[in-house]
Amino acid sequence: MNKYSVLKNIFGYTSFRAGQEEIIDALLSGKDALAVMPTGAGKSLCYQIPALLLPGMTVVISPLISLMKDQVNALREAGCPAAFLNSSLSSGEYSQIMGEIARGNIKLLYIAPERLEKTEMSVLAAGGNVPMIVVDEAHCVSQWGHDFRTSYLYIADFIRSPAFEKRPVTAAFTATATVKVSGDIKKLLALKNPFVVNTGFDRPNLYFEVKRPKEKTAALLDCLEKRKHSSGIVYCATRKAVEEVRELLLARGFPATRYHAGLEDSERRKNQDDFLHDRKTVMVATNAFGMGIDKSNVSYVIHYNMPKNIESYYQEAGRAGRDSSPADCVLLYSGQDVQINKYLITHTEDDAGANPQLTAYNLELLRQMTFYATTSDCLRHRLLDYFGDASPSHCGNCSNCRTGFEETDVSLEGRKIVSCVYRLKERNRGFGKMMIIDILRGSKNEKIRRMELDTLSTWGIMKDSSPHRIRAIIDHLIDEGILLLEDGEYPVVTMGRAGELLREERRLLMKLPKERKEAEAEAAGPAPQSVRQPMDEALFDKLKNLRKEIAAKEAVPVYIVFPDAALKDMCGKKPVSLVQFSGVHGVGQLKLEKYGEAFVELIQNHVKG
Repeated sequence: MNKYSVLKNIFGYTSFRAGQEEIIDALLSGKDALAVMPTGAGKSLCYQIPALLLPGMTVVISPLISLMKDQVNALREAGCPAAFLNSSLSSGEYSQIMGEIARGNIKLLYIAPERLEKTEMSVLAAGGNVPMIVVDEAHCVSQWGHDFRTSYLYIADFIRSPAFEKRPVTAAFTATATVKVSGDIKKLLALKNPFVVNTGFDRPNLYFEVKRPKEKTAALLDCLEKRKHSSGIVYCATRKAVEEVRELLLARGFPATRYHAGLEDSERRKNQDDFLHDRKTVMVATNAFGMGIDKSNVSYVIHYNMPKNIESYYQEAGRAGRDSSPADCVLLYSGQDVQINKYLITHTEDDAGANPQLTAYNLELLRQMTFYATTSDCLRHRLLDYFGDASPSHCGNCSNCRTGFEETDVSLEGRKIVSCVYRLKERNRGFGKMMIIDILRGSKNEKIRRMELDTLSTWGIMKDSSPHRIRAIIDHLIDEGILLLEDGEYPVVTMGRAGELLREERRLLMKLPKERKEAEAEAAGPAPQSVRQPMDEALFDKLKNLRKEIAAKEAVPVYIVFPDAALKDMCGKKPVSLVQFSGVHGVGQLKLEKYGEAFVELIQNHVKG
């Protein structure tokens, strides 16, 4: 066997994606490797193919039990001898797997980093049959990453174990890593002159959208109604929000389940299983859910609350469209999200002032995430720029690029806003954005009258401007440093570098949506990307039903049988013979033998009508 025959006969693909072949060649030649590749780029094949070609058993260090189970199920479906060791195994299952390992019958063994200190790991190392160690989700080794795990710090000692006759080749893989985190991966995993591949962070199949709705629940229901025949994830910042959103969705008839750290392990496993097997199509969850979830047919991810940083957002949003099909990533933003995240950053057990430098760093990351949520620039460009990827300033596949923006001179409006902040400062007063907007629009609410803010010279000077427009300009003024947002329990807008603007020595330009009625703006919003592509829907439904029957018999998630991308390829090619079926994307030799006749017969009957 060689890499090409393994690619086709086992995994059912005819060509490598960007970066895959180079990484495979490096590992087969004995070099360490660090691969930064976006979700859906095919990282797993980069180590699975070398593992099948190298003598002995490759050890894959993976963070979650669910990931191991899915990866091993998929490999076994493709005819690869794989196994995992974790706490979910019974003593009998554990002994059986250890026996298979001792007999040399396992090529890929998945383990959690916490098991590296267990006795059996020393036994495996002493056996001298481990040519390669793979570290998945390698960003977890860095405290500057978005999902630091102390257990990952044990990995380097395991790789250096004197029990190994020869140090195994080491490969580290991650989907999201800044330059700083990549440096930590090399150092903390003790990679030796690694071959480094960064294929870029762009996911062209993902559509990015930021909504700033008046009412989040209404916006969420609208998003889900448009995608009610699809599978997706709704992320919330807190357990309480998960419970509230899930109850709302159940009341409206959506088949939703939940996942957060406050649930019993048994319920989390059941709910995750329901989602993976499509018994429930909507998962409402905190960020405790998702890492290692290899569900390929997630066609949307909606963030009900803004995450704490761009790395977390991109990792979570990237769980959509893993099969390269079009998918939607929607963020529902409100200013309250910023306050929730500041509280989480400064009051969690891990941060809690124990590491002021890390807390300050995380607050800066939150600021950058807020800029993403409030920008009028191309959203994809903002994301890729954060990771250091060069990209066009207009992608054409995000909500900002599809909105009618025009560069507008807002110098006069900016001066009015800054003047309001200045007049408040003269009275030793300071307020947040909403109060400033109310003053500028001439609100007569009880608080404004009680504090005599309606006597300010700037009260009501922007009464004809919408709250949304004023807030957008305030955000831009803060982005430009003309105004500042002071941290605290109640953030206050204060003066920044405002002199040039007030003295009319500087113009303030920003992109704003072209003025149109709010109802028209909402109606003109783009259709979900995940439902834009024309396809033989009748055949697709029949194929999904057949896949579901097979998956139920074999007790595996449906995408383990075939991902949606394979079914869509069948809809396009309509293979009516086994030879033609072998050319379908993702059909290897074993799947051809197991499923080919059933799917070909269904397609033949459909074509005949």
